[in-house]
Amino acid sequence: MQLTISEARVWDAIKAKKAGARFRRQVPVGYWIPDFACLNPQLVVEIDDLSHDWSDETERIQYFESQGFTVLRFTNEEVAKEFPEVIGTIENWVEILKAGGDPKDRL
Repeated sequence: MQLTISEARVWDAIKAKKAGARFRRQVPVGYWIPDFACLNPQLVVEIDDLSHDWSDETERIQYFESQGFTVLRFTNEEVAKEFPEVIGTIENWVEILKAGGDPKDRL
């Protein structure tokens, strides 16, 4: 599947352990396929356009979380306008999760 421009930018920044962990692109997690997934620590990253109906994603997010994944969601606009912050957020979550911290304590 072809990446969007925003997905490609994020992928270039996180592939090959640039974010401190190994991410995979569009790898199945159960019966869902996230944009990017890191299996250790368990982190899913989704990039969506503004027209995306995030309310329809509840089942998908709940499934990822039920499997132990933390889910980060960004819009294409966030990637375009706040790219360093988006990548920084991903890197921070990798560090939190690798350290064994409970993500809920950081929200």
